[in-house]
Amino acid sequence: MKKIFLICAVFAFHWAFSQQSKIKVIESKKIELTSELSKDKIDFYNQSFLRFVDALKISDKEKLQTMISDKIKYYISDDIIRNLVGGISFDRKTEVYKSGYQKLDENEIYPAIQYKYADDKQEPPRDIITVIFENDGKILGVKPDYSR
Repeated sequence: MKKIFLICAVFAFHWAFSQQSKIKVIESKKIELTSELSKDKIDFYNQSFLRFVDALKISDKEKLQTMISDKIKYYISDDIIRNLVGGISFDRKTEVYKSGYQKLDENEIYPAIQYKYADDKQEPPRDIITVIFENDGKILGVKPDYSR
């Protein structure tokens, strides 16, 4: 009887630890830029971003509508504008940190620039603003990552 109990215990132990776990890995929406943009493209997109920030500063929704992509105009609301205003510091000067191309969910590749604040000397910077552009300079997305 002890042998049967021991054999059943070994099988039960083996069965309990041989079950496959159901761990699901969820991909992070981390922004990874590939291949750097040329200097003239960076200048072109930077001018577009600076005009966007100026319009954002005064909350000029009509001017913002002309500067953003037609693909996202439907989603722009007063709440989104308020969130952007709260996520970007207008008192601090920005400078280009990285540039490149960003692949989005629909497998389209767009130019992107990551900005850091000039007074942020940490590597990597604590506060980064990632801006994704269309080829014509219209803004497709803005994602401020700032420390609390």
